[in-house]
Amino acid sequence: MKFDLDLSVQLLRQTPYTLQRMLEGLSEEWTRDGGSRDDWSPYDVIGHLIHGEETDWIARAEIILAQGENKTFVPFDRLAQFEESKGKSLDDLLTEFAHLRSANLERVVGWQLTPEQLDLTGLHPKFGEVTLRQLLATWAIHDLNHIRQIVRFMARKYTDAVGPWKEYLAILQ
Repeated sequence: MKFDLDLSVQLLRQTPYTLQRMLEGLSEEWTRDGGSRDDWSPYDVIGHLIHGEETDWIARAEIILAQGENKTFVPFDRLAQFEESKGKSLDDLLTEFAHLRSANLERVVGWQLTPEQLDLTGLHPKFGEVTLRQLLATWAIHDLNHIRQIVRFMARKYTDAVGPWKEYLAILQ
């Protein structure tokens, strides 16, 4: 499947709703307990997604679109959520994420990007030259990656409880 901005925006719009429906009203046993810097809980993932909305996707897209002298992206702090989310409830984080995502998508849609603009490049600190098209495709798949991460984290809580059915539950393999 080739990149399609409209299809990507469709997916990106759904993530806050998907996460809110999946997580709202669940106890911290499901959403927070057992999380660490090496094994993120749903709470940690939502904080990470917020940090990305604030400092990554749009900031990098703007660097690419500006086509200024310096097209190098600022390195992204993948662990910033552990400080930035302190003292916030999961509901607070879900609401904040939904607002940020909505504003960011309105911005992207408002740019009315052309195929030529989608081919413009910036410099990733690790990968080198990347296109705006690749950045926006990655944003969408990044969401799916973290939804998967949340579901796996939660499923593992019942690894022992499912007994012999574990053999048939690919999520626990």
